Amino acid sequence: MSISCDMLVFGGTGDLTLHKLLPALYHLHRDGRLHADVRILALARKKLDRDGYVALAERHCRAQVARSDFSSDTWQAFAQRLDYFAMDASQRGDYVRLAHHLGQAEGRVRVFYLATAPDLFEPIAANLESAGLAGDDARIVLEKPIGHSLDSALEINEAIGAVFPESRIYRIDHYLGKETVQNLMALRFANALFEPIWRAAHIDHVQITVAETLGVENRGGYYDNAGAMRDMLQNHLLQLLCLVAMEAPVRFDAKHIRGEKVKVLEALKPITGNDVLDKTVRGQYGAGRIGGHDVQAYYFEPNIDNDSDTETFVAVKAEIDNWRWAGVPFYLRTGKRMARKRSEIIITFKQVPHLLFSKGEVNRLVISLQPEESISLQLMAKAPGKGMQLEPVELDLNLAHAFSSTRRWEAYERLLLDVIEGDSTLFMRRDEVEAAWNWVDPILRGWHSYYRKPRPYPAGEDGPDQAHQFIERQGHQWWQ
Repeated sequence: MSISCDMLVFGGTGDLTLHKLLPALYHLHRDGRLHADVRILALARKKLDRDGYVALAERHCRAQVARSDFSSDTWQAFAQRLDYFAMDASQRGDYVRLAHHLGQAEGRVRVFYLATAPDLFEPIAANLESAGLAGDDARIVLEKPIGHSLDSALEINEAIGAVFPESRIYRIDHYLGKETVQNLMALRFANALFEPIWRAAHIDHVQITVAETLGVENRGGYYDNAGAMRDMLQNHLLQLLCLVAMEAPVRFDAKHIRGEKVKVLEALKPITGNDVLDKTVRGQYGAGRIGGHDVQAYYFEPNIDNDSDTETFVAVKAEIDNWRWAGVPFYLRTGKRMARKRSEIIITFKQVPHLLFSKGEVNRLVISLQPEESISLQLMAKAPGKGMQLEPVELDLNLAHAFSSTRRWEAYERLLLDVIEGDSTLFMRRDEVEAAWNWVDPILRGWHSYYRKPRPYPAGEDGPDQAHQFIERQGHQWWQ
């Protein structure tokens, strides 16, 4: 609350800004988390004046913020922070106008949030420097994806690093701001119950699923060049894998947490050449039904090539080559137009060494990130009645119910406040991004050579049949 800041958002009329960033900033304002002198400046090409932009922002915030959370009086006070500046992010001359519009920094923190396509990251950084806007109190926030390959990520990191030191670069992955993701670290490192068994001797396998019922919506032009691997697995799912598999950091700070995550990524066994046929599945949704409604196939979506071979589903068997996790498969799965929306981490423990009873299922720890945030532990217990008839029961922690008196923060609220306060713990470091691409790139090359055509699956189902056969060959099943 003591930090005076200018928050400048490139891509100020885009979906991310209107649907996520502005509602998050509204909540921070409402809760008294922003200094009275924090100003928010949206930057975009559209020819709008300030009043026009404020009206646009209000319309979207009303739609995104829960009715009980939205107050017209609060909005009017928040709107006093908002301003709009029409400019072309690729034109150097516009940055001179921007510098004049901002005036002197006077010790204020300036946050440049790049809610734009990655190909604008480099010119924006260079133009900020040329206009004298990249001073010691300036910070830059980069949305994923950071490039489309290791080479492009290296190029972006070099260009940004030439203007901003690593300590003032914030590579954002909103999954790291989710409450349950942070509770995963609390679960692991604050409870003596789990640490002794959090290893290959006791864990059979791990599943990480991020499933969406939505299609590509209005992102077709971007998505058809990215696909599920670049859009989701290379960042979101690998970040979740890191938090499950990392060693306990020496201290809970940015340096040590990010250092442990890098070690996990560097320990991933490479998947190269025709190994992609055994260890990965690519899929693309066709026509189907979701929620009682017919939906069209991916290749009929707006801005998608009719002969597109872009994957909308991917499943990968990842293996971590270190002492803690040797021999434990990590199954990563993500897809669009799936049966239901869910983000889950499933830790499946090994069976007891000797079965005393007629029925015995394995224990599972189920960590749900969405649609509800919860943690449940599946145990075996005796059913009422004669004999030792066992049934699985669940010990549930519903985080919304457990902390019902406290409003649940959205991920972007926490992350935006961290940027303003200069805390980079929940952001990706340069070597972390590059290590992730170093593992993903050989898979993409293997697909190009051996697996060009994705497997079809009807919208409304959990991916192609091959994804189920793929995990069953390993003696496992996807958790439902």
